[in-house]
Amino acid sequence: MRWFTRLFLVVGGLAGVLAVMLAAGVRQGLLALLGIGFGAVLQGARFGFTTGWRDFIERRDPQGLWAQMLLMVLAAAVSLPLIAGSGGELVGAVAPLTISLVLGAFLFGAAMQLADGCGSGTLYKAGAGAPLSFAVLPTFALGSFVGASHQPGWIALGGLPAVDLLAFGWPVALAITVLACGLVAWLAGRAAPRASSRVSSSVQAAALQSARAATASFVAAPVAETPRTATGWSRRWWLGALLLAALYGLHLIVAGQPWGIVYGIGVWGAKIATALGWSAVGDPFWGVDPHAVRLAEPLLADVTSVTNLGLIYGALAASRWNGPADFKIPSSRRLIAACVAGLVMGYSSRMAFGCNVGAYLGGIASASLHGWVWFALAFAGSVLGVRIRQRVSG
Repeated sequence: MRWFTRLFLVVGGLAGVLAVMLAAGVRQGLLALLGIGFGAVLQGARFGFTTGWRDFIERRDPQGLWAQMLLMVLAAAVSLPLIAGSGGELVGAVAPLTISLVLGAFLFGAAMQLADGCGSGTLYKAGAGAPLSFAVLPTFALGSFVGASHQPGWIALGGLPAVDLLAFGWPVALAITVLACGLVAWLAGRAAPRASSRVSSSVQAAALQSARAATASFVAAPVAETPRTATGWSRRWWLGALLLAALYGLHLIVAGQPWGIVYGIGVWGAKIATALGWSAVGDPFWGVDPHAVRLAEPLLADVTSVTNLGLIYGALAASRWNGPADFKIPSSRRLIAACVAGLVMGYSSRMAFGCNVGAYLGGIASASLHGWVWFALAFAGSVLGVRIRQRVSG
């Protein structure tokens, strides 16, 4: 009956896209379809920003970082010429270098390791049915909602203005981005051999077995073979990077702005708060346009929300494509820690102008210096987060 399940998933997705088109217009329907694509690729390829960093921190496995740098280069190669030649119709993710960016990115990096997922990771894992991520999502929404209200106060602490490398022309901006991504990939590769000599054979075998299992689960392009070493580049990583970059470019064209995650989750939190009697009047963020308009409009009118909803369905479809998913129920200690981390993650993402998608991918692909600052501070925070995670999980 697997064919019936797959048919049901495809028909259900198309019906959902059609319903969004009828309710909110063709553009929103296309964004829902792109969201399904994002979710299917993230789940199918197990393309995790959080996992990629943790693999490097714990085992010096550079696969995740290599794939992320490839994604940055491809997304920038598509985005920068489009933004530069759009006459203002397309905008990039550009933000100032504030104190809040530094603090927020560090906190987010630490929290996402405890929550076992960043913004996109939480959505796609929750869509796939992972109990931990399903529990984290409400606290993430609450944190994002409150963090947005406090964002103007954090920005008022000061910092430096935004540095947009597109001011030097898109070829120069792209060249700088490629060189920077190449440097990160080279440094990650340099660290891998030194680490592999210190890793026991049992750990290497476990890592290789995990890579085989993850690769076989990629429903879009199942792969039987895996790299010969634990630090070889699994096909799921580079295929995920290629597909995500293509979807990222299409999203930019359709939405007129880069792919984002956090704002939509914050809108969900704000709408729930409004339904419970909270008033946005006087709020320094939600009480002013365009955010006040987002609260007044139907949920499907919000670009980020409709993409997020599609992402959740895409992850669900990918996880059920080959049969029911199997997830372990986390311990109460792990669950509580993850929910608290979700609250911190949601709040700090507003301090830092986004998560791994909106600030890290979106910032770097838009040639904004804040994307690199976010990456450096969030990675440093992840080092701490991995250590705390080991204690909580132990």
